[in-house]
Amino acid sequence: MSLDNRATVRKVLIITLLLNIFVMLLKAVVGKLTGSLSLLADALHSVTDSANNILGLIASRFSSPQPDREHPYGHLKFEAVGALGIAAFLGIACFEILQGAVERILNGGEPVRISAPELWLLLVVLGVNIFVTFYERHVGVKVGSPILIADAKHTMSDVWVTISVIGGLIGVWLGYQWLDVVLAFPVALLVFWSGWTVLKENLPWLVDQIAIAPEVIHAIALSVPGVINCHDIASRGVVGRQVFMEMHLIVDAEDVETAHRITEEVERLLEERFRPVRIVIHVEPPEYQSEQISFGANSK
Repeated sequence: MSLDNRATVRKVLIITLLLNIFVMLLKAVVGKLTGSLSLLADALHSVTDSANNILGLIASRFSSPQPDREHPYGHLKFEAVGALGIAAFLGIACFEILQGAVERILNGGEPVRISAPELWLLLVVLGVNIFVTFYERHVGVKVGSPILIADAKHTMSDVWVTISVIGGLIGVWLGYQWLDVVLAFPVALLVFWSGWTVLKENLPWLVDQIAIAPEVIHAIALSVPGVINCHDIASRGVVGRQVFMEMHLIVDAEDVETAHRITEEVERLLEERFRPVRIVIHVEPPEYQSEQISFGANSK
């Protein structure tokens, strides 16, 4: 049975939400004072950070791993849906940044003015972002929360964005006004890449992509005395978080009690290797024959 980590996830999300609101306000104020397009775009990116935390809190509220009548497989996919919401926010931020940069190139704008104290404030922002990234990732990996890991990736993109913006504003401070607009484009690409990574990591969970190679499960099952063969193996979920597995097991048993003992040993080995895992085994008699390990045209 998967552990319920929602209390820990909510605590981390609330802490990071408060920090992200602080960062967002600081960027917006400095961006408004300086007229920096790249910094205002960065502030927009930080708005998505706060929105992601709120989305994560909502997803965590409904993502209990415990099964119930309406959701016999638990509710863990709610977190994956929340992670996809983060990817959507990143896509919106990317579009807004590119739109602002193109408008500045076509229509021009007021020159950017930046002072040393304002640059120091941005270094404080950078430090907060770095702390949030490593804090969220550490806890996310520890408790197996995809929403925290996804949000940490998002915040890491914010770190690189802020580094780029600070570099550009230092250049503006030295007299290179064009740097502010030019750097808005790599900022947008970093945001897009972060969103694509989150999308790629969470889609397999939602579309029930294979979790464990059937050949691995087959080998473990056949290592148990009394197992003749194993076929029609299927698995889904995320290893280390929650896996659902099913198979047909041909056993050398004359009675139900012996067959049950053999399947219990197979389940024990699989749970030891891949826990938490829920396993369904269909037992078949010794005379039954099948070489189809799994499903698909290439299955044997």
